[in-house]
Amino acid sequence: MQAARCIEPIHRDDRRRPGRPQVSTLVDVRSQRSVVDYGLARRATLTSLLGPGPTTPQDACDAHPYLLRAARFHGEPTGRECPVCRRERLVDVSYVYGEQLGRYEGRVKRRAELAEMAHEHGEFRVYVVEVCAGCRWNHLVQSFVLGDGVDRRHRRPGHQDAPEHASAGAGSGSGAEG
Repeated sequence: MQAARCIEPIHRDDRRRPGRPQVSTLVDVRSQRSVVDYGLARRATLTSLLGPGPTTPQDACDAHPYLLRAARFHGEPTGRECPVCRRERLVDVSYVYGEQLGRYEGRVKRRAELAEMAHEHGEFRVYVVEVCAGCRWNHLVQSFVLGDGVDRRHRRPGHQDAPEHASAGAGSGSGAEG
């Protein structure tokens, strides 16, 4: 008797086929971890916006001017149509955050730059936002952690990190007194 195959790809296109070109995505970055997909939140927002829900176009299509500028000059085309206006194509904008990034924290980076950064920094989080420049729709699509795990923060000689339990009752945790 042959054992039943319990784990199958959800989509037939997930299977690698000989002779078929492989699309280069961040999946190829081996250090990608702690992936959070915001697809359900996106779907709920769109259902509320396009259906009888309380979400208005002013609520959902409220991209900040800086986000629109980042999308225009640094966004990467997705090929997906905007789910709200259906006139424009969406672009993805990726922001990076992490203590080890220093002056690069909060900047917009392209996929190729993320792959390089994954080998240059220990750990940082990437937030991917989809943006429509036409109707100003924007939604967080995904977040994940990249990096090679090597802590490269510069430490002062003789400086030791405080034990984690020492700040347990420190209030705001900002380190400022009074």
